[in-house]
Amino acid sequence: MFEKIKAIIADKLSISEDDIKMESSFIEDLGADSLDIVELIMTLEDELEMEIPDEVAEGFSTVGDVVEYIREHSEE
Repeated sequence: MFEKIKAIIADKLSISEDDIKMESSFIEDLGADSLDIVELIMTLEDELEMEIPDEVAEGFSTVGDVVEYIREHSEE
């Protein structure tokens, strides 16, 4: 799951997958702004065919936060 999410993040933020770790902060480490994060969440929802509530998405600060949420809530 992490690999799939990492690929989506790298594509959306135009960065190398090698720069993305579970503990990477979207803003400090990956250079994302709030719009980038919104677009990333929308892409993840489309790619993974799941809904991520806005109030949950607002709490995501690291890649690990997203991976854990998706692991807990995905059908896979």
